[in-house]
Amino acid sequence: MRNNISSTAKVINQVISPDDIKKGRELVQEIYLDEKIEKYILDIVFATRFPKDFKLDKLNDLISYGASPRATINLNIAARAMAFIKRRGYVIPEDVRAVAYDVLRHRIAVTYEAEAEEITSEKIITEILNAVEVP
Repeated sequence: MRNNISSTAKVINQVISPDDIKKGRELVQEIYLDEKIEKYILDIVFATRFPKDFKLDKLNDLISYGASPRATINLNIAARAMAFIKRRGYVIPEDVRAVAYDVLRHRIAVTYEAEAEEITSEKIITEILNAVEVP
């Protein structure tokens, strides 16, 4: 807070160049994502919107609205980034699961009933990850 209202600017040392960031983003896009993993991502996101289709009837009254199509895009990119961080050239289901909470947490709105029962979006994500078939 004090730094933001101070009249003297802090010296910031560059640790990475914008070109390096662009190269990193391009490398992440090159990480292989199998069609089975794509379907897994789609199933996870669709389970937030249509829980009955995934035998998650108990979640139907707990989700006000589920994740949008953009969630599939961001889950795809985040899973690729996780594979990149793990020094793999391909995505595995564990990569998807590792980033699912961060990608989906704010994209699932719980109902008043869920809040009353202290059910959070994280608990819903856990239920979904445990129910959706892993390739």
